[in-house]
Amino acid sequence: MVPLQFFLLTSLGVDSSLALMVSFGTSLAIIIPTSISGAYKHNKELKNILKPGIILGIFGIFGGFLGGFLASYAPTRILQIFFGIVLIIIAINMFLNKKTGKTKPKIKFNILSAALIGVSVGVLSGLLGIGGGVFIVTILSVILGFSMIESIGISSVFISLAAIGGVSSYIITGLGVNTLPYSLGYVSLVNFFVIILFSIPCAYIGANLSHKLPERRLQEIFAILLIILAIKMII
Repeated sequence: MVPLQFFLLTSLGVDSSLALMVSFGTSLAIIIPTSISGAYKHNKELKNILKPGIILGIFGIFGGFLGGFLASYAPTRILQIFFGIVLIIIAINMFLNKKTGKTKPKIKFNILSAALIGVSVGVLSGLLGIGGGVFIVTILSVILGFSMIESIGISSVFISLAAIGGVSSYIITGLGVNTLPYSLGYVSLVNFFVIILFSIPCAYIGANLSHKLPERRLQEIFAILLIILAIKMII
């Protein structure tokens, strides 16, 4: 959503730095109702995703707020390139690893690990204007030993909470700035309402399809999405 909004805004003559901040803030706002729609569907199919998702998400709120605040000052371009390369490495590993289902966790899921992961991914989410799903799904499946479908379900709960922190910071830092008409800080209300008309039902449909696909196919699809996102980050 960030690249699309950025392209549309700059093509309309909006300053690139303002367009980037509005794209980040609005994207995070859109993510909240969209991920809630997906989380609702996942929770109907899986009964073990709500608790870990909420625990991670609570810490993600703090991380998202910090990341959104830092976005006004941090060299996000360097971070985008770095994490783009990391995502490509992870995607290649997913293609090569043919194991499905639960794996042996490399670290135990507890309050300490949840705090570290939740805050870290939350910061990235707020800093780069993304939900952080690609990061949290990878951590859950590769490091914490959850299955791919469980990881996707937990991530939808996490994202809906973590994005709240990011949106809050973009609203606060954008107050007093001459942004777009009908905006709340760096959140464009026009873009928000137009896009969620399509994103909410699409998230529900996507969650439904994820429970019907073989887990190996889900891994392959997710790896492809990682590569696409990585290329967008690097270019």
